[in-house]
Amino acid sequence: MTALEGVKVICVGQFYFAPYCSMLMARLGADVIKVEAPEGDPYRRLPAVDKDGTSVQFRFLNSGKRTIRLDLKNPAGQEVLRNLARNADVVVQNLSPGAMDRFGLGYEQLSEVNPRLIMASGTGFGSFGPYAGEPAMDLTIQARTAIMSTTGFEDGPPVRTGPSVVDFMAGTHLVAGVLAALYQRTRTGRGQHVEVSLQDAIIPSLTSNIAGLINSEGASPERTGNRHGGMAVAPYNAYEASDGWVTVLCPTDAHWRRLCELMNDPATEGSRFADMKGRCAHMDEVDAVVTRWTRTRSKDDLARTLKSANIPCAPVVTLPELLHDPHVRERGILREVADEQGTFTTLGSPLFLSDSPMVEPLRSGALGEHTDEVLAGELGMSAEEIAKLRDADVI
Repeated sequence: MTALEGVKVICVGQFYFAPYCSMLMARLGADVIKVEAPEGDPYRRLPAVDKDGTSVQFRFLNSGKRTIRLDLKNPAGQEVLRNLARNADVVVQNLSPGAMDRFGLGYEQLSEVNPRLIMASGTGFGSFGPYAGEPAMDLTIQARTAIMSTTGFEDGPPVRTGPSVVDFMAGTHLVAGVLAALYQRTRTGRGQHVEVSLQDAIIPSLTSNIAGLINSEGASPERTGNRHGGMAVAPYNAYEASDGWVTVLCPTDAHWRRLCELMNDPATEGSRFADMKGRCAHMDEVDAVVTRWTRTRSKDDLARTLKSANIPCAPVVTLPELLHDPHVRERGILREVADEQGTFTTLGSPLFLSDSPMVEPLRSGALGEHTDEVLAGELGMSAEEIAKLRDADVI
């Protein structure tokens, strides 16, 4: 059996945050019903599309879910969701601040019809504090939480991270909260409200940067490029190779000594590089020595040589290289799935459980594709009742 077999999830989510949370639960075996507004999830309309015209971003986050079209601004649509929540285990949502409460579908209202229900709310800044209620997206949170001011090089402008780290880190936090609440419910019989904010989820990733700031009493640069965020480890950088770049770091003096043996450079001799404090004090010199060596060799050769000496390293991989990486393919986090319509690419799961198989993702449904199936199967609605809702443009 799968880990979440029998768990029913209603996802009233859009963009990345809540959909990633519910996607992870779908891969763990939960039955996830994705509720979309009449116009659909905004990411359905992004221009990057797969071979069949489906938004790649939408497919990555929503394959394997049943999809229904439902107007939550309409009282009849609100009643449909309320009835679905009666028999659900989890409702995941990241609508605009206060929207679920305005619809009469907040945790307090839904827990009245289902005391065992767990509501998982993804927010920008949480339900309290000076910024509570402000709208937020990955980029704005990166700006507000010093992710941008710590990304890039000291003499350059602040830079957003390449990937959407805030949304996905927050989605992972949210699923952890849901799983904890499901476990607690086995002992109490009661559901609860789980809340994760984008801001809270990303700030712990600044641990090294904050430590460096505190240790230097504000003298450490905010943006350290590819160097350690707290400027507390050297060497620690991306170094130029003959055909690209390779990352090298020496977290201990023993790692440094092994690197010195490989480089065989007289410049490494002397007490100033003997310990981490000295290497950090002479970081420019350390980087110059390492670069002199790495420039003479290819990134793959460097990676093999450094790994043989047990020195942490990796070639800097490009996106095309990543898509064809044999390890990535074997792990299945990027999956090529074949069905009667052909093949499509989507996400697998980063979660591996020894006694619980991952659910193979199915093609993401069209807008409202499973509406009739869900309303008839979950709520016992007749064809006439469903037709009436459709005529009223509720579904």
